[in-house]
Amino acid sequence: MSTNNPDDSDEAELSREEADELIDEIERRRSLKGLAALAVSAIGILFSLFQLILAAQSFYFTIPLPLVADIEVGLQLLQANAIHVAFALVLTFLMFPATMGEGVFSKRLGTAVDAAAARLGSANPVARVLDRLRSVARWAFVDPNRSRVTPFDVVCMGFAVLTALYFLTEFGEIRDMRVFGLESGRPVTGVYPFLEPVLGGVPFVSEFSYALLLGAIGIVLVLEATRRTLGLPLMIIVATFIVYARWGFLISSDTPFLGLLAIPRLTWPDIVQNLWYNTENGVFGIPVTVSVSFIYIFILFGSFLEMSGAGQWFIDLAYAATGKRKGGPAKASILASGFMGTISGSSIANTVTTGAFTIPLMKRSGYSPEFSGAVESSASSGGQILPPVMGAAAFLMVQYTATPFREIILLATVPAIVFFFGVWVMVHLKAVQEGIGGVESVETASMRDHLKRGWFYLVPIFLLLYYLIIERLSVSRSAWFTLVALVALITFIAAYSERTRTFLLGSLAVIAGADLLSFVVAGVPATGFLGGAGGAGIPLGEAAGIVVPRFGWYAMLAGVLTMLFYTDVQSALLDLNPTVQNAAETAGERAGRDLGKNQLFRTGTFVVKSMDEGARTAVPVVIAVAAAGIIPGVISVSGLGPNLTSLLLALSGGSIVIMLLVTAVASIILGMGMPTTVTYIILISMLATPLVEFGIPLLAAHLFILYFGVIADITPPVAVAAYAASGVAKSDPFQTGVKAFSLSLNKAIVPFAFVLAPGIVLLREKANAAELPLRERYRVVNFGDLAELSYSVPEILVPIAGVFLGVIALGATVIGTLYTDVNRRERAGFALSSLLLMAPALLSTSVFDLLGFVGVTVSVNALLLDLTLRGVGFVLFVALTLKNRRELGSTGETPDAASA
Repeated sequence: MSTNNPDDSDEAELSREEADELIDEIERRRSLKGLAALAVSAIGILFSLFQLILAAQSFYFTIPLPLVADIEVGLQLLQANAIHVAFALVLTFLMFPATMGEGVFSKRLGTAVDAAAARLGSANPVARVLDRLRSVARWAFVDPNRSRVTPFDVVCMGFAVLTALYFLTEFGEIRDMRVFGLESGRPVTGVYPFLEPVLGGVPFVSEFSYALLLGAIGIVLVLEATRRTLGLPLMIIVATFIVYARWGFLISSDTPFLGLLAIPRLTWPDIVQNLWYNTENGVFGIPVTVSVSFIYIFILFGSFLEMSGAGQWFIDLAYAATGKRKGGPAKASILASGFMGTISGSSIANTVTTGAFTIPLMKRSGYSPEFSGAVESSASSGGQILPPVMGAAAFLMVQYTATPFREIILLATVPAIVFFFGVWVMVHLKAVQEGIGGVESVETASMRDHLKRGWFYLVPIFLLLYYLIIERLSVSRSAWFTLVALVALITFIAAYSERTRTFLLGSLAVIAGADLLSFVVAGVPATGFLGGAGGAGIPLGEAAGIVVPRFGWYAMLAGVLTMLFYTDVQSALLDLNPTVQNAAETAGERAGRDLGKNQLFRTGTFVVKSMDEGARTAVPVVIAVAAAGIIPGVISVSGLGPNLTSLLLALSGGSIVIMLLVTAVASIILGMGMPTTVTYIILISMLATPLVEFGIPLLAAHLFILYFGVIADITPPVAVAAYAASGVAKSDPFQTGVKAFSLSLNKAIVPFAFVLAPGIVLLREKANAAELPLRERYRVVNFGDLAELSYSVPEILVPIAGVFLGVIALGATVIGTLYTDVNRRERAGFALSSLLLMAPALLSTSVFDLLGFVGVTVSVNALLLDLTLRGVGFVLFVALTLKNRRELGSTGETPDAASA
């Protein structure tokens, strides 16, 4: 085993603070202190509370006000979406600077002022005025150190709040304007009469309705928030679509090809109304609706899981499982990144958080810095495609395809396993090539001991699967129940020790028993009975059916009572995230008390900090879906969709291979530096329908786009995840990106495999498919389909076995090693066998398309040809593998050198 000096500073693990700083630098977040930091936390917690209320009670809920009265609240979908986006906008303007003074405009302004001072003299009145104006502009807009909130930010936050208030207070007027148009709304002075003396005579103000002005401002705010959080390129893309909606009518319908992009003339009121006051499309369309209903609560679930200490436990679990194997640190990195993908939907956060621990160990064991960073970024990017949680785009797929989330989980499982297996194979072959072993025994714990110490971290994940697949609950309800169970479990574990065990279990029994007895006697819970309510009792079985689902709340209460009684209790099992401990200690210092050791306070801090961190994580996602929703909004209001489909079908020449390649390249290019969610929304709006027109199953087409959007995170020259990994590994960013892309190459081939052989993602054509619309011709397979061997063997089992063998062949191609070194000719053979095993239809369809271009038509049995080509690939793979094994034996090495 190759080793380096463990004390080498270049290989030291990043501290949590350094990792957080690296993430903030990459994502250009502020590092705020004092009142501004408190404001971010307070608003973030309110945002999470709002979403938790929606998850628990939907849009109609009650806010209890002790000693006053309960407030009944009922929200329309548009109002809930507007509040959701307003929260994200306010947090964006707090957390992300408008400019750090590094932009072209800032530099040119500074240069112009300096040039004027040099020409006129610094004492010249004109130069002094210009310098003063520059100082005011910097004060108002520039935050060079990412450390202060500017006046411009405050103005933006004020308008963001105004947009939400208008939806809440004037929804009746909005509803009328959706029928009669925005021009029918009141002017600004009609909404705010006190402004009449000031603005009453201004033509612009009296000419347009307040709703139109506020809608236009809201869209601009979304664009500005997009620029801050996601970058200028995406803002330009979204703004271009808005410009196109207004002036696309200038395109002549007689222009070849481009004429298909001609649209009717639209006015600004038409555009604003459809982009701002609409829940079907636009800012508050389907993407934001999905964020309100699904995405945020799952982000919050991940945040609670991370703050509970599950992240580090999963990393340690991965090392316990694989650390001592050949190339153990890299294999552990793959497993840890997969586990963390359940917690974090961000490739960057996953890479830095996990990589801070795994990358130094990979380097120490003998992997190069570039390869170490590539492994981590490649595996971390796969978190968005790994069930059961996946990334935000998976929830959008639920809404866009009207498919239950449990079915999305089923169809995404095989490709995700294939991807992680493929990366595993490559790092193993690299370990064989370099002679890299595992880590020292002191760096790993036994699997048994590790599971005993943190088994409870697995409970929420299994519980989530139970609610989704067995109970078949909705996504939001499943997430809510799982989140309650997670908090209850952590509270219970926090209070548990040898000393408190009897009191804790006794409290739980008393609380649950009292509620059960109250239902049996009076038909109401114990709290209602004590308050004087009650009536006829209910049977014991029925009472038990009510009490059992509330068990999490009982456990929560029992844990709190125990920690109140035993103020010095320390859990023998729970190890909360260090962020929680730091927050508790900081709060204690400000209060002048030692609260960092108080278990109840630490548990309360865990809940509050989880809500805070969840909101911070969700902000870029919410802004992304709000901005990206503008694009399908423009396509809808302009009627562009059918014309765009016709254009793409014409450009592809009827070739499905060309259409798939165009989609793949567009996904990668558009996804460079952008969230996968945005890439997915934009491309399914433009490309999903053309793909389905070729006969590709709808779900497979959506998953194809999602996969290539994920690949963009590790594709040079941008490769944001690889860039983050290079910061941890202290490696060359471009080379890290190149290696990460090569390690993820199977992620680029597998999508072609499953769109051309849908059985890989467990999709089957319906018996009456010819009578159905294109979008409805396939369904997810069931046990009956699997039992039908004449179908399942050739169309499911053989293709799935082919992709698994294909990624092994691909690993030998990329790494250049199997049992021993592989020469160039053998690598070419492995590459061909990989293609034939994984996606033979890609090769055969390409040949048939070329023949079709020259007028030759070929008719074959597609399934028989597919099986034949896979058979050829298998024979070639076996032959090359046996040859390579014999070559290993001729060198005197043992064949088990390549065992994983």
